[in-house]
Amino acid sequence: MSLQNDPIAALNWSAPERGQQFGQWLEAIAARQQIRPDSVVLANADASFRRYLRVQGEAGQPARIIMDAPPDKENCQPFVHVAGLMEQAGVHAARVLEWDRAHGFMLLNDLGSHTMMTALDEQQPVAAMPYYQQALEALLPWQQASRPDQLPPYDEALLRRELQLFPDWYLTQHRQVTLTPAQQQVLASTFDLIVQRNLAAPCVYVHRDFMPRNLMLGETPQSPLGVLDFQDAVYGPITYDIASLMRDAFISWDEELVLDVTIRYWERARKAGLMDFEDWHQDFGAFYRAVEWMGLQRHLKVAGIFARLTLRDGKDKYLADTPRFIEYIRHAGRRYRELAPLLQLVDDIEGTQDVSGYAFGRL
Repeated sequence: MSLQNDPIAALNWSAPERGQQFGQWLEAIAARQQIRPDSVVLANADASFRRYLRVQGEAGQPARIIMDAPPDKENCQPFVHVAGLMEQAGVHAARVLEWDRAHGFMLLNDLGSHTMMTALDEQQPVAAMPYYQQALEALLPWQQASRPDQLPPYDEALLRRELQLFPDWYLTQHRQVTLTPAQQQVLASTFDLIVQRNLAAPCVYVHRDFMPRNLMLGETPQSPLGVLDFQDAVYGPITYDIASLMRDAFISWDEELVLDVTIRYWERARKAGLMDFEDWHQDFGAFYRAVEWMGLQRHLKVAGIFARLTLRDGKDKYLADTPRFIEYIRHAGRRYRELAPLLQLVDDIEGTQDVSGYAFGRL
């Protein structure tokens, strides 16, 4: 049979035997799940070794998504566990319908083909607001369902490991910079501050990549957003996911929209009892400063990750978005006096310069 007539063989498997294993598994579950193996096509691939396929259902049955995750490269157990937590929280998220643990094939419900990102236009912030309010409808129940000992902790070791991606991959590998001892000390001192500030925040379930590209539009404007790519979830700072949502990897908003959405989140989180920490329940400014410090950790990490994806994994499309993260880092550096040395280091390396005062009072 030619590749044209064999949709499974046409999916470019890493080895012929993996394609055969996939075909056997798909045939074995087809009748039970009422799906058509001859309809399988590539849906998309992500930044890991996973890729996603779509298979049509029998007449009157919905399409499904298949995760192809080679077990020697991807551990699917966290995905299955977090999917269960999402379902318990009442979040509209990917559900596991079948799982071939040995070979890394998984059948999921299909949350659609259009991400929230496809509906956003940086020139139309007013039109974006309803989508961000829908995102909060998914985020808040997830956080309210939080319980300790269900997810790995977002602890000091993990925070520091992520921060180290910036000097290791962005500065040394991408920018080809050899840091001086003074510059190394700037990073070390700044990282100490970032870790200290962020570990002080109360902990909830953290999606860890809660952004428009991982939120799927429903069939109608009133349908809840579907949540994807949650397998790296941890138990950590409540500030992380709202920082991830509003300081996005692939789209940037003016401060007005960022503040508007974050205030709406804070008001709802406060009513839900999630802001009962220090003076956060009555002082939005205190909470927002914590969000900015959490966002800074993420920006440094992602700049490093995007450089690594390009240089190590050959996925060069990601590096095109690193200027966005450098600007996020500089934005934080301009606002807080403690971050002036980091701002100077980044400006020296990037060849940028910015003269500005510092904003560190109440908002």
